[in-house]
Amino acid sequence: RPVLRSHEHAQFEVREPVKIMWFEKVYVCLCFLERNILYPILFMGALTENSPKIVAKFGENIGPLIIVVCGLKSLRSSYADPASRFLVVIFSVLFFQVDYSGLSETFLIDYFISGILFAKIYELLLKIRFVVTYIAPWQVTWGSAFHAFAQPFSVPHSAMLFLQATISAILSTPLNPLLGSAIFICSYVRPIKFWERDYKTRRVDHSNTRMSSHLERNLGADDNNLNSIFYEQLTRSLQHSLYGDLALGRWGNVEQGDCFLLASDYLNCLVHIVQLGNGLVTFQLRGLEFRGTYCQQREVEAISESIEENDNCCCCEMGHFSNVLSMNAAFGQRWLAWEVASAKYVLEGYSISDNSAVSMLQVFDFRKVLVTYYVKSIVFYAIKSPKLKTWLENPEIIEALKPTLEKNFVDLDPVFNMNIDEDFDFRASGITRSSFCNVYLEWIQFCAIKNDKSLERGRDSCLVSLCLALSLLGRRVLGAASHNTVSSVEFFLYGLHALFKGDFRITSTRDEWVLHDVDLLRSVVAKGVRMALKLHQDHFMSPEQYEEPPALFDAIDNHDRHLVISHEADPLWRNAVLSGAPSLLALRHILDDGVDEYKVIMLNKRYLSFRVIKMNRECVRGLWAGQQQELVYLRNRNPERGSIQNAKQALRNIINSSCDQPIGYPIYVSPLTTSYAETNEQLCSIVGGSLSLSAIKSTVLKLWRKVRRRCGQGCSSGGTVAQDDGGFGHEGVYAMTTHNIHF
Repeated sequence: RPVLRSHEHAQFEVREPVKIMWFEKVYVCLCFLERNILYPILFMGALTENSPKIVAKFGENIGPLIIVVCGLKSLRSSYADPASRFLVVIFSVLFFQVDYSGLSETFLIDYFISGILFAKIYELLLKIRFVVTYIAPWQVTWGSAFHAFAQPFSVPHSAMLFLQATISAILSTPLNPLLGSAIFICSYVRPIKFWERDYKTRRVDHSNTRMSSHLERNLGADDNNLNSIFYEQLTRSLQHSLYGDLALGRWGNVEQGDCFLLASDYLNCLVHIVQLGNGLVTFQLRGLEFRGTYCQQREVEAISESIEENDNCCCCEMGHFSNVLSMNAAFGQRWLAWEVASAKYVLEGYSISDNSAVSMLQVFDFRKVLVTYYVKSIVFYAIKSPKLKTWLENPEIIEALKPTLEKNFVDLDPVFNMNIDEDFDFRASGITRSSFCNVYLEWIQFCAIKNDKSLERGRDSCLVSLCLALSLLGRRVLGAASHNTVSSVEFFLYGLHALFKGDFRITSTRDEWVLHDVDLLRSVVAKGVRMALKLHQDHFMSPEQYEEPPALFDAIDNHDRHLVISHEADPLWRNAVLSGAPSLLALRHILDDGVDEYKVIMLNKRYLSFRVIKMNRECVRGLWAGQQQELVYLRNRNPERGSIQNAKQALRNIINSSCDQPIGYPIYVSPLTTSYAETNEQLCSIVGGSLSLSAIKSTVLKLWRKVRRRCGQGCSSGGTVAQDDGGFGHEGVYAMTTHNIHF
């Protein structure tokens, strides 16, 4: 375990914001002094001292150009790449002023050249580490017969391989394995920061597709499209806090072009650091599938496994010292193209629980509970609606409700069934006003008293007629969407999902009265079916919880205010997730690769723990280039090709999966996103916010008020009572000074 541990390191589940440790404060202050004071003084001094020498040697035309380029590069590098600048300074001084002083061209030019050499040498080192780790015989994974054939034939070409690595480092070209084997070749030149293009995915929902597509084909009903919203939310969370966390050292040393893997129970994403600057970082996030492939799961297990329990030393189990790795574990960790930068990195996100809707509605009794809550929710929203009196006074609606007041009224629609309708009258083979009142009248009267005691709420009142008609309409719409089949749970769920996403189809002439005001469907029936699903979920936790009207009323009212219940393709769902709603509920219909199932998705906002894995960026570039070569140029479309099989030492499958489509298959790729220092409260609490005119003004005013207050307290007249601000900033208002008067 680390020597300097975070407060949350030993916690199984984090329930509060991350606390700042003393060593993080020290690190931030030292980096602040180095970046904003030490390096500027060093480079400004070098500019002052070396500028006349450079102009004298290179002339008045070339000299100023060299000064500007070298000076700007030196100053900018202290902000864009602060982690390795001290090495460049030391190398330039030792090499050009001690070892080869005759080659020195002033410190400014020496530093400029040393920075380029350092970047190329470090890139070569990363390439060699990638190659040696990838082809090590004791951990090689052969994904195909070609790999086994290529492994021994690559040995005689080792010298050529290192020459290729040197050339590729000079030209900044990826060094990629041919078809995923041990034979490496140079690819063409690509940028180090970006990949080939600014690629990003787009989530399919109601806001960017036609309504008919969702109603007829259930567009976007695959797990990957629906789960991509969680990576979008994670991107927003990183945008808020990433720069501050990097400045606090929670990701270790970070450079431009680095690639990190964030891994949790179900979220696995690659974070590509594109640009580092003064108070900002630009990154791109690539989210992987929740239900990953077998190879992806093996690699996730490799980065999540505990190595502290490994007691092996070669072939013996000799154990190890406390807080020290064993020989085998230490050797294994050195032969990896990745390392754990943080074992517990905390971000705000959502815990996701999904339950099979089929198992919850398989039994008729469970469906009856859902329909009962459905009717009660319709009654609740109808009575709570501000348009209730308008509906009760509408002559067209009153005329349509008159048949329900008849003594022999009975609705014989075959959609009603004694197995799922609590108020079904088996003697009349339908639903009557009397049977409806026997079950729901108490609930109607309770809701009416809670909202408006002046409402008429007797058995023969217009309010009861409206609730009866709405309940019949709601159940008939559900039955029509279920193809009037109550025996099959699949048809029932199909209809329930259709209503959940807002697909209400009026098929009976007896229900056409609702079209006089469509708000009856939008604000009563639609909300009722969604609330019924939540109440049905609660029923499994405590079946007797909502038997009394007060408990049920309070539960519906509380859920209505604090819980977002929506279809996942509705823009409301996306806005709620991205704005950080505390709890959300949805009914998901998955149609993907022959899978047809329904799930109840419940989201709760909490703090998520991630493992931050720093990957060899040349390994990422090389594997991406290899996949592009194999798929685009060699036309290998085999989904089980050997080059994407798992290789734990390089995380080959995870890296290849995160490449741009159609080469890889990430479910979400964010646009280039920038995180600023000002959005991280913890960093601002240590070093303050950004330097601006308004910040300087507020600081000066605050200091002036403190000076006036102290002067008032310590004046020679003996005043000891704390003074106010002395009217500073309040035009025409001045405070009188209070003195102690002695008699």
